[in-house]
Amino acid sequence: MTLYHFGNCVALVYVPYYFTYKYSGLSEYGAFWKCVQAGGIYVFTQLCKMLVLATFFPDTDTFSEGAPFNFIAEFLRCSVDLVDLLGMAFVLSRIPGKGHSKLITAGLGWAAAEVVLSRGLMLWFGARGAEFSWIYIQRCLESNVLLIQHLSTATLLWLFSRHDVDRKYAPVVVMLLVATSYRGVWLEGMLHAVSAGPWLSLALKALITSCIGVVSLHIYSGLAQLIGL
Repeated sequence: MTLYHFGNCVALVYVPYYFTYKYSGLSEYGAFWKCVQAGGIYVFTQLCKMLVLATFFPDTDTFSEGAPFNFIAEFLRCSVDLVDLLGMAFVLSRIPGKGHSKLITAGLGWAAAEVVLSRGLMLWFGARGAEFSWIYIQRCLESNVLLIQHLSTATLLWLFSRHDVDRKYAPVVVMLLVATSYRGVWLEGMLHAVSAGPWLSLALKALITSCIGVVSLHIYSGLAQLIGL
């Protein structure tokens, strides 16, 4: 039973990533190693963030996952997370080509590296345990939300770097980038204020992330038609 539960969790986490790679056309472009390079840059970025947090914010209990919500601490953590935007922008600049394959390669490689590092050990030592727990199913579903989030972030960064974006959409791109970077402040604060349970929190995160993704896709598709991508 535990092995069956572990297999379900692994499939729930990694199968959507595999389908994204296979059916987005990346396999035809041979972009696997580009995704691996994006994952390597993600690892380097996380090491830099850990050094910054350990140097300037040594009170690690404040940033731990089980700690109660703290607005100032969450704001500082999200400010450090801006390094992720620099890392993903570097990934986008290093991937040749244009169009959706470049954005999916960067977003998928970044998200896959985060899932492997943050969910791999948790599933191996937790989901294989003797007792069933819904928390692993929730974490697996949350990893799919992260995939949409990172694909949206890659798209927004690419749009932000373009000078031919429609002027009426330029402020929207900036606001969505800020909202994505500081989602730990306003989203977690909102969930804490309404005392949302784990399933409601997951549903709201999925809804908000999907809305940001739809808006990003709409702006990207309009620009892609304009410049002939």
